[in-house]
Amino acid sequence: MVSRNTSLVFCLLASAVFPAGSMAAMLEEVVVTAQHRTQSLQDVPVSVSAVSGEKMMEAGINRMEDLQAYVPNLTVTESGISTDIFIRGIGTGMNQGFEQSVGMYVDGIYYGRAQLARAPFLDLARVEVLRGPQNILHGKNSIAGAVNLITADATEYFEGLFSTLYEPKFDDNVHDLMLSGPITDTVGFRFAARLREYGGFMENLFLGRTGPQYDQQTFRVKLNWQATDQTKLSLKLETGSFDTLGRQGEIINDEPSTSDVFLFTGRTEAEILDNTQFPGVVNVDTDESVRNNFQDYKNSSNGNYSNNDTTNLTFNVFSVNDSGHEFAAITGYLHYTYNDLCDCDATAAELFKLELGEDYTQYSQELRWISPAGEDIEYIGGVYLQRNELDFRDKLIQDSDVVVQLLNAADLTEGGARGDFDPNPLGGALEEIAGIGDAGNAVTNITAPRQFLSTSNIYSAFLQTTFHFGDDWRLTLGGRGTLEQKTGSRKLEFADLEGNVLPFGEVDTVSAITFSAERHDLRGKRTEKSFSPLLNVQWDYSEDGMAYFTATKGVKAGGFDARSNMSPSRELTPRNPGAITPNQQVLVGTFEYEEEEARSLELGLKTGLLGGAAELNIAAFYTQYNDLQISIFDGTLGFNVGNAKQAVTMGIEMDGRWQITDYLSLGGAVALLDFEFTDFENGQCQQDQAPTSADGSSCDYTGQTNQYVADWSGTFLVGYIRPISPTMGIGMGLDIIFTDNYNPSSNLDPRVEQDGFFKVNGRIGIGPIDKQWELALVGKNLTDKVIIVYAGDTPLSKTIFGATSHTGFLEPPRSVAMQFTYRM
Repeated sequence: MVSRNTSLVFCLLASAVFPAGSMAAMLEEVVVTAQHRTQSLQDVPVSVSAVSGEKMMEAGINRMEDLQAYVPNLTVTESGISTDIFIRGIGTGMNQGFEQSVGMYVDGIYYGRAQLARAPFLDLARVEVLRGPQNILHGKNSIAGAVNLITADATEYFEGLFSTLYEPKFDDNVHDLMLSGPITDTVGFRFAARLREYGGFMENLFLGRTGPQYDQQTFRVKLNWQATDQTKLSLKLETGSFDTLGRQGEIINDEPSTSDVFLFTGRTEAEILDNTQFPGVVNVDTDESVRNNFQDYKNSSNGNYSNNDTTNLTFNVFSVNDSGHEFAAITGYLHYTYNDLCDCDATAAELFKLELGEDYTQYSQELRWISPAGEDIEYIGGVYLQRNELDFRDKLIQDSDVVVQLLNAADLTEGGARGDFDPNPLGGALEEIAGIGDAGNAVTNITAPRQFLSTSNIYSAFLQTTFHFGDDWRLTLGGRGTLEQKTGSRKLEFADLEGNVLPFGEVDTVSAITFSAERHDLRGKRTEKSFSPLLNVQWDYSEDGMAYFTATKGVKAGGFDARSNMSPSRELTPRNPGAITPNQQVLVGTFEYEEEEARSLELGLKTGLLGGAAELNIAAFYTQYNDLQISIFDGTLGFNVGNAKQAVTMGIEMDGRWQITDYLSLGGAVALLDFEFTDFENGQCQQDQAPTSADGSSCDYTGQTNQYVADWSGTFLVGYIRPISPTMGIGMGLDIIFTDNYNPSSNLDPRVEQDGFFKVNGRIGIGPIDKQWELALVGKNLTDKVIIVYAGDTPLSKTIFGATSHTGFLEPPRSVAMQFTYRM
């Protein structure tokens, strides 16, 4: 995969970066703090991409999900009940018990929860994306990479900005306000606010509205106090809400049923649900919108929402002594809550609903000591403390007459005694119930409330030291030691709609078969110790060029599964008291999972060209992951955590810039990626796939790739800005985003594979040369590509109807917005 594309990519970059003739234009230096020092991007021995706050505003990059188009090998997408963040094919799947493999940091504060990736961006100075394990300076869990968000700071002189964007097709309104400047000679402030309302691009045929509709409000105030010449204090308070009505998901594939119950054979789920009559058995009377079972930006869901509220308080102290050593104390408080309603069956049929909610609180304290730059020995050391408290709740709600009638009819049709199970994994749950026609009554108006509680205390110390050998060579050694203590509990019950717990009985029998769910009450404690080392060698082979080699080990903590609907024991589900023969149903879930480990090698080259007019950076990497944490959909309603024993990801990442003239610039990045599970026998089977693993229920993924992995992907950027009169100027930008095929499904079902595409974003603006104001047109997905960012099995489609169905989440189609910006 890597080898067959390498020559093509080098040719493309060569044509863009190595022109004929010499150029007088110079590139503007990109400054980052990826290693807790202010450095030129070209001096950082890491594969890193940086996107400025100005570029994000111009390109309409409103949140993490928008950022992925400009950073190769980064994937951020909203999935079924979570948010996926992947770098180089490594990420964390759908499970609220997980912390992210890609660490997200805002002004040095760790944001480990997936839901926070949905929060809108506000007044950022830049975003830095570091690829590969970043465990020494950025913490234990950043095993795939780190995303650093740096908010803009208070300014020495008064500045202000007002920006408004309007897109008529999807009714997108974005309003930004920023005010910054001194209060006194030693105190400065910065205030920023963003309001956004979005009408959505998916038409809900059943409810007669569009979605997902966004209602977002974010406010931030920062105060800086230069207490002395050597000491600076900074306080940041941010609060916000980001609420969503509806989802960007729809049924994209619906294949005929293989079940012969009620003549289901040969009918799709949509056909079964669309007012289908089964004489003398059941009448499934559902809105005709369920027949919309193909991709067309239309769905028939009967309701989804997500309400989110966040609060962040960050207090920093920076002090420099007379010898130039810097001491930093970074204190963080983070709290957020969310409440979601998921109509996860993705149809207008009243099959089931899922309520989800989370309450999360985090306290953190980092003390950091940084030596002066430029000495023979440089170091960064410190200690880090963090406490997390998580309360996650969800509740399956079964208040559907459709499900009750279908289960009763199946029970009656098959005949036999209640509780006599004859499981047939490929036949659908309806064929497994045999009784007197009352199975559905057992799950009439029931709920399955679950609560997951987890606390975590983290204590770590780190040190990274660089030794300079002459002017050309540097050796860096680093390490982080971590102790983590974690507790977890998960309890699932069956109750009525008012929350009253139901006694053991047929409700347990039918729920085990139909929903793959059983009561349980689990508790656990974990204590983990880990050490992550790093070795890095740098060589300045010329005045403008640097080569580096890095070897590092990363660790991500184990923990407790929040989303499995079953106990990990292999005991029979509670016997139905009315059964003539014993219940033979065995459900096996998960609760505790082990830590994940990565060993990575990276070789890189960063060089300036054409006297400072161009740059070219190349990095080649090889990383082996052991016990990779995987979230596996159980095919019905739940997710079980597993560990893929071993996986390898390798590839090449290249980026370049070229300032052709004072007016014209080119830029680009290309990533080649080869991912392989080298030992993963307990993967999730696809719909209609017979198990291939020795356990008789899983499928062997050994030799396969991973979700979201494309052989190649990248961006190509063209910028043009010039005066058109003594006072006025024009600016234009064209961004081409491209990728090879990838599979957006965690079980790699080929029926939902996303084809490769080229997507074009563009911008053209006009305004005075002093940039006091600007009026611009901003276009996204101008090529109007249909892009599936996530896909999964439609819950209950197979187990209830025997039909093969998939739900996909999509990016918006073409949009063009008007943007006005005024600077004070």
